[in-house]
Amino acid sequence: MSTTQVSGSAAGERGSRGAVGMKLEVVVIPVSDVDRAKEFYGRLGWRVDADVDKGDFKLLQFTPPDSGCSIQFGTDLTSATPGSAQSMYLVVSDIEAARSDLASRGVAVTGAFHEETLGGRFREAGSEGREAGASPDSSSYGSFASFGDPDGNRWLMQEVTTRLPGRVESPTTFTSAADLASALRRVEAAHGEHEKRTGQADPNWPDWYAAYMVAEQAGDDLPT
Repeated sequence: MSTTQVSGSAAGERGSRGAVGMKLEVVVIPVSDVDRAKEFYGRLGWRVDADVDKGDFKLLQFTPPDSGCSIQFGTDLTSATPGSAQSMYLVVSDIEAARSDLASRGVAVTGAFHEETLGGRFREAGSEGREAGASPDSSSYGSFASFGDPDGNRWLMQEVTTRLPGRVESPTTFTSAADLASALRRVEAAHGEHEKRTGQADPNWPDWYAAYMVAEQAGDDLPT
């Protein structure tokens, strides 16, 4: 794991006002069959954090890979209708790799799609405003795919490669080799363009790489 501290102006402004930190860590989702849901989310490769079975009471907690937020489901955890949780976001660095992984686990996942009109991501496949295929310009935040659990709770995967300004206030962190490798491939391509523009090899490429990777996660202007 690689960790580099990033300071953001937004974080500083909030800290100066004495705001209390609040981290969203658990979301409860409604299911009708706890054991069936346990099998499904276990099949996704999500980490099991809690598995409580006290006869009439069951509680499961799963965490997606690299996620700071978990899900819980069980008996009598919520009065919401099973399957009513919709468009829960899962941010991924590579939409096609994420789709392939889910498909290999036997999960029915949609093809990649993008929005023709704003809000199309929340509509059903084939609906107006939603177009098949990844974002034509490969823009960050522009490509999606979705899948559902056995009750119909829907997950919306969104590809994010470069964060918008002010969206990251924590250290730059890569918690998996795959994510770090993807970041290195992006910075390698960007650095190649940088050397083309300057017309010479860059002996300080490690500094350029580091600045690019930190700026990318923080949503700051990227070096050119």
